[in-house]
Amino acid sequence: MSETITLKSTMALWTTVVVRHFRQLRILAGLILVFGTFALITIIPNSAASLQSGSVAAWLSESKASGSMENVEDAQVEVLTPRMQIALDYVTRRYRVSEEALMPVFELAQTAGREHRIDPLLIVAVIGIESGFNPFAESSLGAQGLMQIIPRFHLDKVPEDSAEKSFLNPEVNVRVGAHILREAITRRGLVAGLQFYGGASDAQGSYANKVLAERARLEHAVQRRASSGINSRSLG
Repeated sequence: MSETITLKSTMALWTTVVVRHFRQLRILAGLILVFGTFALITIIPNSAASLQSGSVAAWLSESKASGSMENVEDAQVEVLTPRMQIALDYVTRRYRVSEEALMPVFELAQTAGREHRIDPLLIVAVIGIESGFNPFAESSLGAQGLMQIIPRFHLDKVPEDSAEKSFLNPEVNVRVGAHILREAITRRGLVAGLQFYGGASDAQGSYANKVLAERARLEHAVQRRASSGINSRSLG
């Protein structure tokens, strides 16, 4: 009889312990559920926002790289005048250089001509005589680039807004070359100024004659195209 009572007491005790642990597990599970739900509510929107932000950033980056978004104020595209475009066509055939390669050179010549108040066709003529439109040309005397500038004599003329200081850089070379050319012509006149630019000292003006002959060919190409159907008044 006493054994039966002891067994019942033991079973009751174990039942109480199991129930107590079960309740504790339920409480723990409830806490985990509550904290888990809170975490999801907090983290998911932030993650979504981060993903959205990342996607937008990537899209903006790709758009800028592809050119689908253009800043009108920053994009200063130099459009060739009809006169310069005709000259470009002529030089492409004469020097057997692709239009894609020559286009930036003509754009630079047009910009530098406007900046220094000099005929851009004269700049193009000098480039043709000096380097044959080879931006990496270098003479035995150290003259470099499209307009064959000797760096040690003209470092002071590099534009302050230029990030690149190398005279093999076409933009630097043409802007500095146009500056030198303008100063020489202003001080000495056209022929003597060209002679000075080319470092020529002969009385016959052989260098100046070459440049002027090249310019005349360019101008003739422009006028010939004009007479064949293009209104000469549109040639800038």
